[in-house]
Amino acid sequence: MIVGGGSAGFAAAIRAHELGARVAVVNEGLIGGTCVNVGCVPSKTLIAAAETLHRPRHVPFAGIAAESRLADFGTLMRQKDELLAELRRSKYEEVLAGLPRVTYVPGRARLAGRRTVAVRDPAGGERRLRAGRILLATGASPAIPPIPGLAEAGYLTSATALSLRALPESLLVLGGGYIAAELGQAFARLGSRVAILERGERLLRREGRAVAEALTTYLRAEGIAIHTGVAVRAVRRAGDRVHVEAEAEGRAVTFSASHLLVAAGRRPNTDGLGLEEVGVERTPEGGVAVDEHLETAVEGVFAAG
Repeated sequence: MIVGGGSAGFAAAIRAHELGARVAVVNEGLIGGTCVNVGCVPSKTLIAAAETLHRPRHVPFAGIAAESRLADFGTLMRQKDELLAELRRSKYEEVLAGLPRVTYVPGRARLAGRRTVAVRDPAGGERRLRAGRILLATGASPAIPPIPGLAEAGYLTSATALSLRALPESLLVLGGGYIAAELGQAFARLGSRVAILERGERLLRREGRAVAEALTTYLRAEGIAIHTGVAVRAVRRAGDRVHVEAEAEGRAVTFSASHLLVAAGRRPNTDGLGLEEVGVERTPEGGVAVDEHLETAVEGVFAAG
């Protein structure tokens, strides 16, 4: 029994099938998980499109004149959606069709025992399935910091930003990791006015300082405003503008834009799985604790991804 229909879950399902096992894959939402639907593929498609637009405007050779323009953002995003649908079909649905011992079960799963998974289907009904081994591969979602007013003001995440149908006139990005940097650059190259707000002293705090400093130089050269040492205190909306109230360098400051993107990291999708009820332990960050074989504290229950 595999809980999760993304990359880790499907890799496990294919390997288990090769080894002769009967497999059930329980998945809530679109098949393909984060990478295909709201992560790697759509973001890199948008980044590639933005680079295609950017390069003719920055030809490094004398005597060459070129130009480019964004004709229709909505058409670009629809093309991206068509690609995602094709990948779901060819890389997941057709693969499933060729695995006779793998059964796909749509619904939300929770552990109802050490060998039992309760599945609530999209219509609201529930059934219980038993398996000799259970693999949890439920992925992660954007982490949303507890900032006063954020929910009321409205915001984008790395997932919803990739589903927009109109290009933001301006964009504030909360966060300084790779997702904040890559999406901030993509939207800036497409034509949005972008400002990145990072609470630490520099972007990419988990990377080397030289890499972070070089990236900051490049992004600023492309017109992206980068503010570090920004402690966000509150968010509010006034009409069609969102305002981020913060403290930077010991003084109060307000940043404003038409849209706000929260890119403050990701958190494991482990809530509501019934982990504690059966004895599966979690890490301080909320992930599933496993040993060197990816097995949890409960024999026969594993986790990946």
